[in-house]
Amino acid sequence: MRFSAFALCLLIAPALAANPPWPAQPVLTLKPQMQQLVAADATLEQLATGFRWAEGPVAEPDTGDILFSDVPENKVFRWSEARGLTVYLQPSGYSGLYPENNLQEGANGLIFNADNQLVLAQHGDRRLALLQDASGKLPRYQTLVSHYQGKLLNSPNDLVQHSSGAYYFTDPPYGLKGGDDSAQKQQSVNGVYRLGPDGKITLLADNLTRPNGLAFSPDEQWLYVANSDPAAAQWWRYAVNADGSLAKGELFFDATDATKTASGLPDGLKVLPSGVLLATGPGGVWLLSPQGEHLGTIQTGVAAANVALSRDNSWLYITASRYLLRIKLQPGKL
Repeated sequence: MRFSAFALCLLIAPALAANPPWPAQPVLTLKPQMQQLVAADATLEQLATGFRWAEGPVAEPDTGDILFSDVPENKVFRWSEARGLTVYLQPSGYSGLYPENNLQEGANGLIFNADNQLVLAQHGDRRLALLQDASGKLPRYQTLVSHYQGKLLNSPNDLVQHSSGAYYFTDPPYGLKGGDDSAQKQQSVNGVYRLGPDGKITLLADNLTRPNGLAFSPDEQWLYVANSDPAAAQWWRYAVNADGSLAKGELFFDATDATKTASGLPDGLKVLPSGVLLATGPGGVWLLSPQGEHLGTIQTGVAAANVALSRDNSWLYITASRYLLRIKLQPGKL
């Protein structure tokens, strides 16, 4: 039986929630600058739901479609304004490379590199991988890096690319059964790494218990890293040296107290051209100034995992628990 694209979307897209968990007015303003970035009366639009844990959204450069992961389901979905929701990649991050004590989870963070190729942080296969071909029955991937000093990585979580071509990525143990106590954990630290254009991998930072989302400042002078630890729910920043290494980390903002009253932890983040951080954290998406001021929060009602900007920065897409959401941003102040 042949289905139309519209019918296929209806088959795989669960019904939208009738009573969403976020408030009707989700924008919490703490500083006047917040209203220059997102209007006080902006609302969250639910695009899709029914996922086990939605993560890693990114806008496809050519189409503007949003790709995102459902980590436990080992899938990457595509959401299109015209066609709705479809499965794009399955498997997305676990193909059976290391089955022992493996939670068999898929990709987490996704980016398009400087050549507009999709690069995935693959939990289950414990590597950064480049999508080679998505047209066949099964997608084909090329390993970019899977080992450091001859030992397997834990489970790469999120990544960014520097203008030099180098990839920076985090490597917590979320993809391993038992986490830090897993017998399959070969790295003694949960690190922040750099994969250089020459293929050399370097451990840059080992001071975080659960390094997670990361993003560069617009001038690439700083690398921001989220720490997803309930006991140390924080954002850190590291000065980027001329050789690509990082200076000693500085605590940028501590949200540990906020975890006592709101769901969610520092996780994925993006940085606007103005330098303002859009960072998932307790209660939703926090907007943080480059000076470390909490400007306000887009309240999602459930734990928010990650964010992506549309190609023209006019929309913010949010993966939050089982939902794909978006909210309109203010033009001209981003």
